Amino acid sequence: MTSEHALTSEKKYPVTDAARAALAVAKRGCDELLVEEEFLQKLARSEATGKPLRIKLGLDPTAPDIHIGHTVVLNKMRQLQDLGHTVIFLIGDFTSLIGDPSGRNSTRPPLTREQIETNAKTYFEQAALVLDREKTEIRYNSEWSMKLGADGMIKLASRYTMARMLEREDFTKRFQGGVPIAIHEFLYPLMQGYDSVALESDLELGGTDQKFNLLVGRELQKQYGQEPQCILTMPLLEGLDGVEKMSKSKNNYIGISEKPSDMFGKLMSISDTLMWRYYELLSFRTLEEIAQLRREVDGGRNPRDIKVLLAQEIVARFHSQAAAERALEEFNARAKGAVPDDIPEVSLDGAPLGIAQLLKQAALVPSTSEANRNIEQGGVRIDGEVVSDKGAKIDAGTYVVQVGKRRFARVTLA
Repeated sequence: MTSEHALTSEKKYPVTDAARAALAVAKRGCDELLVEEEFLQKLARSEATGKPLRIKLGLDPTAPDIHIGHTVVLNKMRQLQDLGHTVIFLIGDFTSLIGDPSGRNSTRPPLTREQIETNAKTYFEQAALVLDREKTEIRYNSEWSMKLGADGMIKLASRYTMARMLEREDFTKRFQGGVPIAIHEFLYPLMQGYDSVALESDLELGGTDQKFNLLVGRELQKQYGQEPQCILTMPLLEGLDGVEKMSKSKNNYIGISEKPSDMFGKLMSISDTLMWRYYELLSFRTLEEIAQLRREVDGGRNPRDIKVLLAQEIVARFHSQAAAERALEEFNARAKGAVPDDIPEVSLDGAPLGIAQLLKQAALVPSTSEANRNIEQGGVRIDGEVVSDKGAKIDAGTYVVQVGKRRFARVTLA
């Protein structure tokens, strides 16, 4: 498999101000761009020839929902798309069958074909809230991976050594620690790299945890006679706690399909320091605009005002401007002690019921231990009154139950 890029890679094109401006767009908020001079030359070639670059992002549909941490790299894709380049949203339906071992200390169970198909259905629908749907090329890596067959897989495996594979940090740690590494896990970076060959990628994007896999793609392209792709890694967005990366399993995430009021409230809960990190990685405002907002805060403006602007921008992106305005009104009303209009209605049995069980059964907390923690911190209210006794029993009746600032339910207990 060869590329016309291989034939033109030796020619040097003049670097214009437009190419340098495009480079600045690509680098905004990124962790690393390899190799910068090569990518600048690709941009110059694209401008001179009128042929857009092919920019690839591969995502395995391991879960059906996307949170705003995932949109950091999608935002970058959109910025490059707006510059006129071709973005390829690659759904890893084949690689999901292997399971990405990145950052894991144990073998990841591969998904079934049924799970992959279910998740993939909603994946692009959510990604299209960021990308330009009409200008996005959607591909599935089973297109070329399934065709390889056993002989093709063996030939592909011959192009990379075990020593190189064990340079990968997570593999090294597992090998040194005596933790099993299944042979099929070595196939994952190879197959991801082969995707770049099949798509003749000019640039591949990913999180910082994907750097090794992206470099494999670059190496394989050289071996297949193609001009090697550049790679651009984006930081992993910290979750609401400001410490761990955003993750559903850590419950510190904002789902892009969440209700506007929940999304708004979560964004308002981040620290004033973390707010700037979210501005850099999530906002579509220019760097100059963000710098001006920083100066205003340094000059005495309330950081809450700036956080409201961010929350409204994000809610409007995934819902609408009208929804963002309503979310602000609801947030302000809650801050004054008001109960939202659209709280869920829950019916429970078992009165008198322990407060921790009531909170869990009403789906206001994931566990009784989480319920007790909220009670200890003064974050639980029934009809506006703080509940401080973890052993409290709630009699039959209908109550407005609140956990924290955003979780409400009208509970009828029988």
